[in-house]
Amino acid sequence: MRQFTAVVNPTAGGSSGTAALLPLARILREAGAGLDTRYSRNLEHARELAREAGRKGHVVLAVGGDGMAGCVGGALSGTDTVLGLVPAGRGNDFARALGLPTDTAALAAVLLDGTPRAVDTIRVESATHAGVSVLGSVYAGVDAVANQHANTSKLLRGAASYYAGGLRAVAAWRPAEYRVTVDGVLHERRGYTVVAANSGYYGFGRNIAPRARLDDGVLDVVVIRHAPKRLFFTMMNELKTGAHLRRPEIEVLRGEEIRIEAERTLPYGADGEVDATLPVTVRVQPGALNVLA
Repeated sequence: MRQFTAVVNPTAGGSSGTAALLPLARILREAGAGLDTRYSRNLEHARELAREAGRKGHVVLAVGGDGMAGCVGGALSGTDTVLGLVPAGRGNDFARALGLPTDTAALAAVLLDGTPRAVDTIRVESATHAGVSVLGSVYAGVDAVANQHANTSKLLRGAASYYAGGLRAVAAWRPAEYRVTVDGVLHERRGYTVVAANSGYYGFGRNIAPRARLDDGVLDVVVIRHAPKRLFFTMMNELKTGAHLRRPEIEVLRGEEIRIEAERTLPYGADGEVDATLPVTVRVQPGALNVLA
């Protein structure tokens, strides 16, 4: 029977991390599994807890949102430790890409009996993120600004915080001049954002890169080029269906190593966390993480 260590973000999704774990923990323990629960003080502490549990041979459960999933999964990238996700944040986009059930009993069945699947991760190199690995995507532009607003919102939660943050970010946005180098080839573009995607989903369920696969050994690089702001909002709505890919303002490149630069200081985010600025270099790490899905 599997032994689990749950690394919990106690503030995820408005303090719902613990609430999400309690009914799941009961099912796991009734099935005979062992479960230790550890509460993280911050993301670096969560990485330490995950590595410690991995050294014990435990399956590590990341309890929280995309920030916690990316943090814990990134810490385990390149090891034999198995990751399980307990979605309890606002976005839960990596869990969505894995097709994890939202029902507690069904999720428990995946964790108890699921076969680990090898997925790719992303290595991030910048002035503030030297050698950090993440899971879903790295994005630089208006979406990173929007996520900053959403993460600091005190009045709104869930999808509402993303929508309000997006409106605020786009209203103040002016086009950025990007230099995007994909496997050594330079692409100069003017626009809203550049997204290096391992997972198709980001920003609370937006399917920015519908053709991205978690285990294909490459990243899909989505560039949203300059367009009138009213058209930008139309394209954002089209992310639900993938119709945005038909727009001439959308360009998709693919590669293993991507460097993103801009002519001005711009924030970039990774797995929902935004605390750094360009330039950044990202590299795919094929099959680097074993995850229950």
